[in-house]
Amino acid sequence: MYQRWGKRLLDVFLSALGITVLCPLFILVAAAVKLDAKGPVFFRQRRMGKDKELFLIWKFRTMRMDTPRDVPTHELKNARSYITPAGRVLRATSVDELPQLFNILRGQMSFIGPRPALWNQTDLIALRDEYGANNVLPGLSGWAQVNGRDELSLEKKSLRDGEYAQNVSFALDVKCILLTLVKVFNREGIAEGREGKHYLARKLEVHK
Repeated sequence: MYQRWGKRLLDVFLSALGITVLCPLFILVAAAVKLDAKGPVFFRQRRMGKDKELFLIWKFRTMRMDTPRDVPTHELKNARSYITPAGRVLRATSVDELPQLFNILRGQMSFIGPRPALWNQTDLIALRDEYGANNVLPGLSGWAQVNGRDELSLEKKSLRDGEYAQNVSFALDVKCILLTLVKVFNREGIAEGREGKHYLARKLEVHK
């Protein structure tokens, strides 16, 4: 019942409420992005949705206009050099993701679900097929996000996403939301570019 009706009703209510309450913040961030670097306020990109239907995801732009397109940030070489000054703050606080409230309101995303893959991430999409993770709406955050994020291999990310898809519930969504707040506050599991990814790998080795 929750997966069929309750989750969508909750998404509509919370996204509409969030857009209304955060409207002043949206205006301030839009002004900061526009004044900080040349280019549009918003960044749009084709992503994979439920049942592998493509949609345009919305974010506040955090990178320069000469940044290679359709490349995951954690795979970029020297990714930090592409991030704008304002973008560093937005990414550190995850405020750049807030325009996805409109994607949620439109039914293209949910608050919790697998993070939407790029249209050309065929390896990730194939793994998610294997684990059944492409059968649910992608999310603003998700089970893989709160269990390692960029520290996880594609295989482990897909496995976590599959676990979520098989166990969608109100309790699990609440748990993911609360853990997301903790992860964002502590800046855990984020790798900006290949160098960041290597740093995380070294950090994990140290703590083994």
